[in-house]
Order: sequence, then structure tokens, then C-alpha cells
Amino acid sequence: MVGAVTRREDPGSLPAARGAIDRVDAALALLLERRAELAGVIQRLKPVGGFAGRDMDRERRLVADMARRAPGLGEDRLASIMNAVIEAGLHLAEERMAADRGRARAE
Repeated sequence: MVGAVTRREDPGSLPAARGAIDRVDAALALLLERRAELAGVIQRLKPVGGFAGRDMDRERRLVADMARRAPGLGEDRLASIMNAVIEAGLHLAEERMAADRGRARAE
């Protein structure tokens, strides 16, 4: 799916352009879900998880690497986007860990 959406398209109409965006959004949703799953694994492996365990130096390197791949977006925009992605993943990981603790207490 990712390969199909990373090829360059030049849609010639509004519906075609929207269709192209829909394909990118579908792939992005899958990638974001996968990223959140992996972030959850990391939260369980860290000695200090959650928001307290954020590695801001790593996040800055991540954004800089992404900016090299997407120079049109630049570091400032990507930093904002990735902060939202990281925080959403952390919230999801915390919710899942709380649910797991609740299930363990109920057993």
C-alpha cells in the first residue's frame, strides 16, 4: 500500500486529487497505528515510561532526519506533527497499560 501512495501523481481534477489524498490518508492511518503499537512496546521496555520517559534528544534527531526526507515540510512543521503523533501514542500506551492493570486486578 505504501508503494502505491509514494509514487508521484499529477491528478487533473478535484475528484482525482481527493482520491489521491484518500489513498495517502489510508496508508498514513495504517502507519500511525503501527507506530503507536511499537511505541507501546517501547513504553513497556523503558525503565521510566510515559511522558516522564520522553527522550527529547532522540525526538529532535527524529525530526531532523524526517526533515531531510521531507524538506518542503521543514523541521518546525514536522516537530509539531511528530509531537502530536508521539503524545497520541503515549496516551494510547497509558490507556492500554491501565486497562491491562485493571484486568489483572479483576482476575
